[in-house]
Amino acid sequence: MCWLCDFKTSASTPSRVWDARRGFLLAAGAAGAGSALAQVNVGSSSQVRNLVPAETLENSARQQYSQTLSEARSQRALAPDNYPQLVRIRQIAARLIPFTAQWNARARSWKWEVNLIGSKQLNAWCMPGGKIAFYTGIIDQLQLNDDEIAMIMGHEMAHALREHARERLAKSQVTNIGLSLASQLLGLGQLGNVAADLGTQLLTLKYSRDDESEADLVGLEIAARGGYKPEASVQLWQKMLAANGNGGPQFLSTHPSGSNRIQELQANLPKVQSLYERARQQG
Repeated sequence: MCWLCDFKTSASTPSRVWDARRGFLLAAGAAGAGSALAQVNVGSSSQVRNLVPAETLENSARQQYSQTLSEARSQRALAPDNYPQLVRIRQIAARLIPFTAQWNARARSWKWEVNLIGSKQLNAWCMPGGKIAFYTGIIDQLQLNDDEIAMIMGHEMAHALREHARERLAKSQVTNIGLSLASQLLGLGQLGNVAADLGTQLLTLKYSRDDESEADLVGLEIAARGGYKPEASVQLWQKMLAANGNGGPQFLSTHPSGSNRIQELQANLPKVQSLYERARQQG
């Protein structure tokens, strides 16, 4: 997709582009999450993730994210800051980000980024450190409303917040390289060499069903706190399942779905309904 064909940027001035970006950053950092306890129960994170230092993985993710954006830009597929659909998803992100820190204290210092890539793929992701990308295909082909976009975004944020990539990569390092490497990692030895290529694995990483269930529930709560309808989570996955009947979108290839997933979300809707209502009352 060529953004210059779909959207004329000549009318945009540098100051307007800066204002769009600044507005997203200011909104994202405006409000604190508060001290409210989590309403969904997902247990504690696995300690095996500590085999890969968070800073190392976040640095790798930042490099991979930059490379991905660069490649999209070279193909004229990276949305400009004032592209309406990008403005829309950044506004949604700005309402969710204030509620991320209660799930991971590191999120307070993350430099969150949200970008839109022109592609027919039904896909979206969030890398460690808060690097988010949506593909136009998932928004357009599923005709997503804001509530449904918020559920996808919350789900992807949850993967980063719960450090699922860090855990999966740590387990992979131990399995593939052996306990001697784990010993080095625990001793903080040669970490740069071990994690040098981690970023290249992030876009193809597949999570377990437990990770997916956890991300569903954490994302549901984050979106509800941001003022998005909880029942949209069920509507979203019903759309996903319908799309899967046509061979399966890429989003589902790394995000297992099924009736059990929908049932679990339905069971948790009452837990977050009051959060949604409170958010709506507070505007």
